Amino acid sequence: MSIYQHFREEERPFVDQVLEWQEAVKVRHLDRLSDFLDPRQQEIVRTLIGHDDEVSLSFSGGSPFAERQRMRLTPSYLETTEDDFQLRLFSVDYPAKFVTLEHREVLGSLMNLGLKRDKFGDIFMSDDVIQCVIASEIADYVQANIQTIGKATVRLNRISLSEHIKPKDDWEEATATVSSMRVDVIVAQMYNLSRTKVSPLIERGLVKVNWKIVDRPDFIIRQGDYISVRKYGRAKIMAIEGMTKKDKFRLRFGKKR
Repeated sequence: MSIYQHFREEERPFVDQVLEWQEAVKVRHLDRLSDFLDPRQQEIVRTLIGHDDEVSLSFSGGSPFAERQRMRLTPSYLETTEDDFQLRLFSVDYPAKFVTLEHREVLGSLMNLGLKRDKFGDIFMSDDVIQCVIASEIADYVQANIQTIGKATVRLNRISLSEHIKPKDDWEEATATVSSMRVDVIVAQMYNLSRTKVSPLIERGLVKVNWKIVDRPDFIIRQGDYISVRKYGRAKIMAIEGMTKKDKFRLRFGKKR
């Protein structure tokens, strides 16, 4: 029985990477610190090596509310502290009385520096407070080069990880019945759109599943998948709760803008 049968085809390169990390720790007694992993990648890691008694697996994103987290993998006899994850937390100083910044603007400015998304953790936003978690190896460079976000002049101030804020929990749960688990059907139902409107969104690369662009309307969605649609927000399939008498799937999902 192949281990790959539990994962999608596009996830296989990451599965191979995790298995290489595991071997390096078990055979060569090394430790491994990853870049920031999204929740789906974290789930894959836990599935593959979460029950291995010879290795110690831990995650941190600088806050108990963080979605994106770095993974540290060590031989079981080593301990891991928060400092081992090499994280820095910054607050964004900007004229909040005169301008409103959105998550996409903050992320866009960070990505315009030419660095990998994997080097940035969560961006926390609550009222006028904005914070971002950054890998320490690039933190000084980012701090020195981020001077504007959107139309606002900004400054990044390093603060202690203990000063993290709790982001607004604006997930809303709902239920739906769908005729198929195709991504175009799911997106149309969750966002109350027609399938003729969903198809162009997919074709233009505006729909992602588990943080990866999906360009096929017949892509099959599974329980636990995260879905994002540009300008419409994010959703997660919490559970597939069975079938109706008319052979439709009964779903429970969370959605936020």
